[in-house]
Amino acid sequence: MDRQMAGCRSQGVRIRRQEEQKSGVEENYFRSSDLRKRAAPGMDEAPYYRTGITVGSPNTEPVIIVENLTARYGDVTILEDVSFEVRRGERLMILGGSGCGKSTLLKHMIGLLKPYSGRILINGIDIAQADGEALHRVRREIGVLFQADALFGSMSLAENVALPLVEYTGLPPELIREIVRMKLGLVHLAGYENHMPAELSGGMRKRAGLARAMSLDPTFLFFDEPWAGLDPVTAAELDILIRSLNEGIGTTMVFVTQELASIFSLAERAIMLHKDTKGIIARGTPADLREKSTDPRVLHFFNRQAD
Repeated sequence: MDRQMAGCRSQGVRIRRQEEQKSGVEENYFRSSDLRKRAAPGMDEAPYYRTGITVGSPNTEPVIIVENLTARYGDVTILEDVSFEVRRGERLMILGGSGCGKSTLLKHMIGLLKPYSGRILINGIDIAQADGEALHRVRREIGVLFQADALFGSMSLAENVALPLVEYTGLPPELIREIVRMKLGLVHLAGYENHMPAELSGGMRKRAGLARAMSLDPTFLFFDEPWAGLDPVTAAELDILIRSLNEGIGTTMVFVTQELASIFSLAERAIMLHKDTKGIIARGTPADLREKSTDPRVLHFFNRQAD
């Protein structure tokens, strides 16, 4: 009985900490957004000012639509006739073994590569066909955390996080400094504004990269293998941080990964690619894919078995 009571108390402490963290995320986010809004009242309509936030569970409204996508490098087809949707506010994971086209798919979704055929709609805009202000507007709604964090080594953390704000907003320096401080606080790096990337651990650099990805309050966050190179404890801490941001702010999140622990910790839905089919071989919740799939390729992936 004593052991059960201790377990209940421990669980209660964890729940309270998660709720406190979620509350802090919401407060910091809305404070930074409000700062920009008050600095320039017309920013409600500005492309980089996020509006219409959905907090909580995702709904069924698709905000990203990948339709009959075929991707090629020269004459080599990587993906063929791939279609799926991402719902507002959800955490979707793109799974699969090495060489199946996960990162290629993500690069098409964020507009770094153009499809050979098919289209990708983000909030109704075909990102492959958009140009000028339409493309600029879509890109301002997208934040990306790359596998290698992509921080500039010659710039401090504050300068790295401030870079998108300087490039896109025209806000006064003192306001940018305040927003940067808040963004670093969101990822538990308060007080590290003047540190250089080389002075930080791998996990801290990943969090700094996440702060920069969130600097413009994006509607969508894309993650390319964010747990690569992290130890299990640091990876679990990053899971908790990402979940708190998603639940507290309502950002739609898309991940590329093969990390099973984080897949089960974070994914609400998943699609699985395979290099032989050049497309999606399974889709659903991680639990359903592991427990209900009859496809041996899916079972091998989720049970860490060789083909």
